[in-house]
Amino acid sequence: MYTVYVLQDSLGKLYKGMTNDLSRRLAEHTAGGTKTTRFMSGLRVVYSEELSDRLSARKREKYLKSAAGRKFLKNVLNMGA
Repeated sequence: MYTVYVLQDSLGKLYKGMTNDLSRRLAEHTAGGTKTTRFMSGLRVVYSEELSDRLSARKREKYLKSAAGRKFLKNVLNMGA
């Protein structure tokens, strides 16, 4: 099982990724072990989806990074606000 996730920092910036262990990956991000999120503070998971295989998860991650995916996330995240 793979998880596609979106993190948001204290300034509102989003980071999209995928993993097979979300709690481990979040710990890596918050500990500064990831180049992209090293200087982001207050990271929290704002969206996640579980997918059955790596290929499906990678396709979904790429979609969320596309213009259509960013629009989808904007709609989903604003619904909860």
